[in-house]
Amino acid sequence: MPIETDRADVARKAVHPVDEVLPIPKLAVYGMQHVLAFYAGAVLVPIIVAGALKLSPEQTIHLINADLFTCGIATIIQSVGFWKVGVKLPLIQGVTFAAVSPMIAIGTAGGLSGVPGLLSVYGSVIVAGLFTFFMAPYFSKLLRFFPPVVTGSVITIIGIALLPVAANDIVGGTTTEAMKTDVALKDLAYAAGTLLIIIVMQRLFRGFLATIAVLAGLVLGTAVAAVLGDVDFSAVGTSHWLGVTTPFYFGWPTFSATAIISMIVVMIITAVETTGDVFATAEIVGKRVGAGDIARALRADGMATTIGGVLNSFPYTCFAENVGLVRLTQVKSRWVVATAGVIMIVLGYLPKAAAVVAAIPHSVLGGASLALFATVAVVGIQTLSKVDFNDHRNAVIVGTALGLGMLVTAQPLLKFSFPAWAQIICGSGITLGALAAIVLNIVFFHIGPNRGPMVAGTPRTGEVGLDAVNKMTQEEFVKTFSVLYQGLAWPVERAFAQRPFADTRALRGAVQTALLAATPAEQMELMQAYPDLAQTQEHNVSKVDLAYLGLDGLTEEEAEEFSELSAAYEAKFGFPLIICLRDLERREHILTLGWRRLDNSPQVEHMAALSEISRIAAWRFDDLVADANPIASARRLRIAR
Repeated sequence: MPIETDRADVARKAVHPVDEVLPIPKLAVYGMQHVLAFYAGAVLVPIIVAGALKLSPEQTIHLINADLFTCGIATIIQSVGFWKVGVKLPLIQGVTFAAVSPMIAIGTAGGLSGVPGLLSVYGSVIVAGLFTFFMAPYFSKLLRFFPPVVTGSVITIIGIALLPVAANDIVGGTTTEAMKTDVALKDLAYAAGTLLIIIVMQRLFRGFLATIAVLAGLVLGTAVAAVLGDVDFSAVGTSHWLGVTTPFYFGWPTFSATAIISMIVVMIITAVETTGDVFATAEIVGKRVGAGDIARALRADGMATTIGGVLNSFPYTCFAENVGLVRLTQVKSRWVVATAGVIMIVLGYLPKAAAVVAAIPHSVLGGASLALFATVAVVGIQTLSKVDFNDHRNAVIVGTALGLGMLVTAQPLLKFSFPAWAQIICGSGITLGALAAIVLNIVFFHIGPNRGPMVAGTPRTGEVGLDAVNKMTQEEFVKTFSVLYQGLAWPVERAFAQRPFADTRALRGAVQTALLAATPAEQMELMQAYPDLAQTQEHNVSKVDLAYLGLDGLTEEEAEEFSELSAAYEAKFGFPLIICLRDLERREHILTLGWRRLDNSPQVEHMAALSEISRIAAWRFDDLVADANPIASARRLRIAR
């Protein structure tokens, strides 16, 4: 049997890294790494709420255990999924920080505190969770309001806005004066040492050791602190061996219309954050997501939130800390996250085990969190790289959203300048920045007449109208449309000669005809202008196409597979393997199709390459020209309705 056939069979059976089931030892180690990275943020919300509501230490411990237990259930729902619930991506679920202030306000309203206040919180959480579950499919239809300029802004804001949380962990919440003492310097040394371990392991090691850099940093940092007497394990001795959370442990919830409305507002805001996290994770793992995936993710949020209200916990969302961990380690399997969910459920049953994890010094956690949160911001910047900043409107959206998000993050006390009802929105940099990006995108691109780009430069995707095309000079026409064919001028110069164009179909036909009328030498020049699929970083023209299936973020092992295929193909045919990636659904299909095409004759493959080029150009044409495909647009509109 030919080697190519064997390779095709292997590629056909390939599993996407997201769905790969790793050996149990690796699942356990990687899963524990996720738990440790997430632990501090997970337990912080119940600790803050318990303190504000003046709960007893025993009640606080039960809240922590209940939170861990429910986090595990929520994470398994989101990562494993069933029916139409769960996005099946490596996403850890945790209690959203956006709900902290509203929950404290609900729990202390009308002089409430303690258990009565907590029961009012749980009533609002249960109803808001049900609302989110049933609202999910409707919210997912609004994805056209979440282009890269919005999702990139939101993800960047999430990463940057969380950095102060890491900084506060590093200094242990000490005051400015206290930071001048040796204690604060020691905390800083622990954080710096943890961060240094992570960086060194990422630099010196490959494979498994590189992927557990964060876990190693946490373990080694804690070990050093323990040797120096700065780790307190006293809670381990006083904790019970077994702790079980039962439904409605504190009593039957109470329901208040005001509290419910406040919590629903929180969940709507959380839906925006979840959408950003899903897009960020999909970007990292190289998997396409759409409206259905967002709906499944939000259903999981809603179901987990309702379960949280029943099992004495709080509203749930995807945790950005662990999005950063997936990006940093490149371990993309959702089953690793599901394993982390199982570990959290076990910790929820074992207060002593949870107390051991809780003994990790805050400064060590802060050092690791610094790397993780910054990595989330990097994912946002990577998303924003797809945005056309020649169009000044995009610059205004990103600049304003980042500015408002950082304003509230840097000066959190500003929220008290607003009425109580507005503090839910204005008290969180993530919330305020996300809403600013969404609203400004609607104002600039969805309301009123389309005025096109506000400054000179490359026309914005989807904004070039037919009237503007017919008025272009040849130089402007070539500058605008040469992107269809890797920046080559001759195909669009010939199309320009057929102006004026009666409609967008005539324009599309002129561009396509120019390709077919080219000489063999010109066709070969064009085919050789396309990038090697394994070496994509230098080809800005193809950036959007390559990012579609995540080819702009290949691991070393994946890059080797694609390099082997690309080298074999180019050696036989004399030009790179050209595939319209946007017509495929999974990255593995590229390998399958590529090895299969190696069996073709040079003449057949020459024709196949021109066909793929035409399909790539068609996608780019639809991106570039307003009303480029009115029939398909009408069908999509009917489906959306």
